[in-house]
Amino acid sequence: MADNPSISVVIPVFNEEESLQQLNSELFQVLETFSNYEIIFVDDGSDDSSYSVLKKMADEDSRISAIRFFKNFGKADALSEGFKHAMGDIIITMDADLQDDPAEIPHLIKKINEGWDLVSGWKKNRQDPLLKRIPSRLFNFATRLFTGVKIHDFNCGLKAYRREVINALNIYGGLHRYIPAMAGQKGFSVTEIEVHHRPREFGKTKYGGNRFFHGFFDLFTMLFTSNYFNRPLHFFGFIGLTLFMAGLIISIYLTASWFQGIWIG
Repeated sequence: MADNPSISVVIPVFNEEESLQQLNSELFQVLETFSNYEIIFVDDGSDDSSYSVLKKMADEDSRISAIRFFKNFGKADALSEGFKHAMGDIIITMDADLQDDPAEIPHLIKKINEGWDLVSGWKKNRQDPLLKRIPSRLFNFATRLFTGVKIHDFNCGLKAYRREVINALNIYGGLHRYIPAMAGQKGFSVTEIEVHHRPREFGKTKYGGNRFFHGFFDLFTMLFTSNYFNRPLHFFGFIGLTLFMAGLIISIYLTASWFQGIWIG
């Protein structure tokens, strides 16, 4: 990587009109220490004035890009579109709700420069309600267990990537939750650092309780496509063998019980 890498910051936005000006101001305070950077906002079908705010900021500064979806496709699609437009050697992702602290960006980049391919933030002191923290811990535990990628917080929005990582990933549906796991399974080096997580200042969370179920379906999708896409019989064969063995054991038990009944009679 170059001694002075270019930086792209990709930020999905959905109904965050109140936070955007402050976020933009904080980003420029941090990014001014870098000579070559860009900020890419992707408006994921907001129905407030988010895009108007973004468009005004983009018109006033050429380093800002504002991409607009005309319907809500979801965070994964917003990230994927932002990745297509990002020109930097290092790509930073973060949420638009001000809970991710832009001051952490230099720390993420420093860790990338140590040789890591992907650095994920760890919201160790997470400023969210308990009803969000408990499902998140379950997701993280299950993802560590099934993928072998040993980090605490897969779904933290604040991450840094080498360009090679985003070029290798196909992000859709709800798979943004498992980007570090997908990168790890493709052989990229993955680590994490603790990051400052702030309380929400404006609005409310955009995620409902149904993401608990969607998250596990997305985990299944990720595991299947990464481990078994080219070898589907390894997956279906395992299921078939398991069912066959269960049926065989039940049959042996029933047969033995039948003969035992004859002998007793």
